[in-house]
Amino acid sequence: MTPELLSALEAVVTHPASASASGAATHRAMHRNRRARIGSMKVGDRHYRSLWADPAPGTVHVIDQARLPHVFETRTIASADAMAEAILAMRVRGAPLIGVAAAFGLALAVLRDPSDASIERAVAMLRATRPTAVNLAWALGRVRDRLARLAPTERAAAAWAEAQMIADEDVALNEAIGRHGLAILEREYKAKRRPVNILTHCNAGWIATVDWGTVTAPIFMAHDRGIPVHVWVDETRPRNQGLLTAWELASHGVPHTLIVDNAGGHLMQRGQVDLVLVGADRVTRRGDVCNKIGTYLKALAARANGVPFYAAVPTPTIDWGIEDAMREIPIEQRAGDEVRIVRGLDPEGRFAEVTIAPSTTTIANPAFDVTPAQLVTALVTEKGVVGASERELAQLKPRPRKATVP
Repeated sequence: MTPELLSALEAVVTHPASASASGAATHRAMHRNRRARIGSMKVGDRHYRSLWADPAPGTVHVIDQARLPHVFETRTIASADAMAEAILAMRVRGAPLIGVAAAFGLALAVLRDPSDASIERAVAMLRATRPTAVNLAWALGRVRDRLARLAPTERAAAAWAEAQMIADEDVALNEAIGRHGLAILEREYKAKRRPVNILTHCNAGWIATVDWGTVTAPIFMAHDRGIPVHVWVDETRPRNQGLLTAWELASHGVPHTLIVDNAGGHLMQRGQVDLVLVGADRVTRRGDVCNKIGTYLKALAARANGVPFYAAVPTPTIDWGIEDAMREIPIEQRAGDEVRIVRGLDPEGRFAEVTIAPSTTTIANPAFDVTPAQLVTALVTEKGVVGASERELAQLKPRPRKATVP
């Protein structure tokens, strides 16, 4: 594949976020049969996954989350380098989604060069983009293991198929999480007979996964069943991922209110939060939850006010090898400019940046924190709702695959 063709494949297609999204006709036609089995969320009047691949290996499409909620924009990616940039720049973000993206990034590398050395280079590059979320390393390991016993000539097709399988499995996992989380919301509504008030932090919606989302799946399902829900949406600075959650909820017609990060405790004190529901980037086998910075403070406020605190977690997010969450989970330290510079639209509707702190100000920007298991009411997984303890989580641990005779 020539550099000129790669450049053309990696072109950007832009649509105003306020208008009905267009330009997905080809994608919808190619995936009509899959959608008959597994649904997808809408942007305007079009169905989308947050990431999708063309049937012929070589091209992956993603929603550029760095432009949301102001502009809906898709990117076409045709190289491992381009995928690594998309993950690092958080054009593609969310623990489940970056795992799928990394799997396709490795598949793109194998299309160009199926050698062992090429695979190891791509794995190292993609793994280094976001160190905290375990899904990324898990997906890369799964694709690499799939290729290990294959001849180089067989690897490209196998890598592409494995990445697509991981993507489809992610949709099914999140739909199952939605069904189990729905039972919690139904129980809350039956007990209170008024709208259920949910507080969430960061974004664990459908664009943070391939579809449905972990936190949003039960909320969407409850709303669609006529269960009245209202969501308090933390803005989640400095990246403001809460704006993405608000965009998703608005698109689905779910009542919600955007709040500053420090308002959650105040609302809990006044009985205006019935439960906290967050996602996770890594969960230890003991039930400690690593999630976006600020989650720990929400859990502390929830415990002080008797508010249940749930984490919606697909089992690939559980790291079975972690003993000490505080010591062993790598906490991503991001650039100070994310705190120093605020991005948005100016009065004319153009993208603009405002510097709120001088360059001489020292800034720390840890991206995640750890909520100890004792502050977590339960984990909502695709296999059911389980307690945040090593004993209960043990029942979810995958069994080792039997060795096959080569």
